[in-house]
Amino acid sequence: MLNGDMNVLDIVKIITDIAIVWYVLYKLLMLIRGTKAIQLLKGIFVVIIIYLASVLFDLSTVRMIIWQVIMWGPLGIIILFQPELRRALEQLGRGSFFSRNTTSEEEELNQSIEAIVASCKYMAKRRIGALITIERETAMGDYVSTGIPINGNLTNQLLTNIFIPNTPLHDGAVIISRDEIVAAACYLPLSESPFISKELGTRHRAALGISEVTDAITIIVSEETGDVSCTKNGELHRNLTTEQLADILETELVRKFKTSTTKAWNWRGKKNE
Repeated sequence: MLNGDMNVLDIVKIITDIAIVWYVLYKLLMLIRGTKAIQLLKGIFVVIIIYLASVLFDLSTVRMIIWQVIMWGPLGIIILFQPELRRALEQLGRGSFFSRNTTSEEEELNQSIEAIVASCKYMAKRRIGALITIERETAMGDYVSTGIPINGNLTNQLLTNIFIPNTPLHDGAVIISRDEIVAAACYLPLSESPFISKELGTRHRAALGISEVTDAITIIVSEETGDVSCTKNGELHRNLTTEQLADILETELVRKFKTSTTKAWNWRGKKNE
């Protein structure tokens, strides 16, 4: 017996209970990452802080108002977070909410790279201008909201068709997340660096701009020359061949994914030793 009436089984139950709750919260946060819901979540924390401050400083009117907000908050959350809650339930129904198949994720990344490279090769030969941004760790929800939602599976044909001249979606950037084209015709922030060559146009400035504020990889196909360029971490890599582009994407996406997965498993192994 430990601590009076509490035994080892009770301690295991408490730890398991806490671990399940934290894991579910983590998965929910991953689902809403990069969406407008994350901003709403921040707002909830602000409301809670204001309420605690009103209690601390005995601000009765503020406390009464905030308490009403808290009382009706759950209903508002259900309404506002409806898309994210639906996604969570769908994943739970598919059995993918608690699982993570690293093999399938790696295959998705490889297929995405093949589709992107094939599309860029096609557009470069025909001098079709393109701006393709690949989301990584930094969420890009704010930039996705400036464009037209696509939410379609990433294929060479779909990606190429978006940038065909004189079509409604060809202006702006396409934002890709893993194996999905999330949105098209998105606006990206232009770089204000004075060191950018004057021969580079708006697409290159936008690609550099987004690479300065996120960890995204952005590919540019020039409609004037057909050259393919790539930006990451505020750096511009110009005149890339198809092989060089594929190598950069594989290094930045697949190999880093393998490294992060290996580190995670090593950490778990050490923790269990």
